[in-house]
Amino acid sequence: MATKTSARPKSTPAYRCSECGWTTAKWVGRCGECQAWGSVAEIGQVSAKTTAAATISRPAQAIADVDASAASYRPTGVGELDRVLGGGLVPGAVILLAGEPGVGKSTLLLDVAARTARGNRRVLYITGEESAAQVKMRAERIDAVAETLYLTAETDLGIALGQIELLDPDLLIVDSVQTLSSAEADGSAGGVTQVREVAASLINAAKKRHMTTLLVGHVTKDGSIAGPRLLEHLVDVVCQFDGERHSRLRLLRAIKNRYGPTDEVGCFDLTETGIEGLADPSGLFVTRTKDPVSGTCVTVTLEGRRPLVAEVQSLLAKTANSQPRRATSGLDSARTAMILAVLQSRAGLDLSTLDSYVATVGGVRLSEPAVDLAAALAIAGAKLDRPLPSQFIAFGEVGLAGEVRPVPDIARRITEAERLGFRYAVVPASPNGPGAVPPGFRVWQVSTLTEALEVAFRAEG
Repeated sequence: MATKTSARPKSTPAYRCSECGWTTAKWVGRCGECQAWGSVAEIGQVSAKTTAAATISRPAQAIADVDASAASYRPTGVGELDRVLGGGLVPGAVILLAGEPGVGKSTLLLDVAARTARGNRRVLYITGEESAAQVKMRAERIDAVAETLYLTAETDLGIALGQIELLDPDLLIVDSVQTLSSAEADGSAGGVTQVREVAASLINAAKKRHMTTLLVGHVTKDGSIAGPRLLEHLVDVVCQFDGERHSRLRLLRAIKNRYGPTDEVGCFDLTETGIEGLADPSGLFVTRTKDPVSGTCVTVTLEGRRPLVAEVQSLLAKTANSQPRRATSGLDSARTAMILAVLQSRAGLDLSTLDSYVATVGGVRLSEPAVDLAAALAIAGAKLDRPLPSQFIAFGEVGLAGEVRPVPDIARRITEAERLGFRYAVVPASPNGPGAVPPGFRVWQVSTLTEALEVAFRAEG
């Protein structure tokens, strides 16, 4: 007589990536999410389950009947932050702010917290890296003390959620998400499982209460956001806050933004008394000298949609070594080496026995190809020992054939240069021309690097 056996759910082995938390039913050598090699390991047996349909308490709503006023922007009072976010903070939005240690993340968010609290709104600041007294000392130093700004030093997620339940804040700041841990999840604070649980709980609380949430995130050695990549998918906005350690300039960029643009850049000046927005930071990147100096050239670069005037400097020195030194600061070393090769092969400038040092002013980093022409003219000026004319700018991409290629927004760059007092420009030749040129501003359009050198160093006037 055959015995009847009860059906059991099918069980399959599961594997998880230790870098981003991606799971798969079978082992693979490379993660399908973050593309990391050797990071997928077995996490045990997982039973395949199905979810039954639940009773609907709130039916779906026609999109035309949805009230969009609940998601309107609320300005923070920090103009540069509002520019990057698209207008301000959105109720219920979860924003992740990442950056290197000491770049000013906590200072910026403490300033935002104080400005929000002074607008008759409750703000809860949860710190897991400092004590409440340490945060109070910084708040006094930057004048960020407000009556409705509440502080708590906590690393337990359950207690943090209890504080949110008790206070019901309009704005929540967590510094940082990697320091909180949940007793319901395995692993230590900052691990993949813990960060996923903490982020999911905070996002759920933010959406349920229409509470804007700002999360501080750590970064790895290569500058990427630490923790699972799922964290960036869950939040609404991801901002990167960076800057040179030896410079006061800080740049804020939106990598992801569900409520606004991702091509805006905010500029800040970090001082001992706090952090201030820079509506016009171009003066930080240009050297003001009475007489022109050889080996320098001013350019206009675009950071997102924002034109910034910056200066490229070059110095050439004789060397006794068989292989000259090529040093750069603030510029891409590979592109600078390419420009040196183009100047030697296409323009006839012998640089084979000279050490070259090319740098930007003010610690700004220029990665746009439009900076190529200014770097080339600065190097050529150092070689010829001839300064460029005063009130002169140049921008354009230089190709290996010696051609000068068009770059976007030529008219906007010229307008920004004219606003800052420049009167002459060498720009790439474009089928549509340079656009509307301001009165009294002269523009030369060039197609090759040789033409640009001719205009900059040999043309009279």
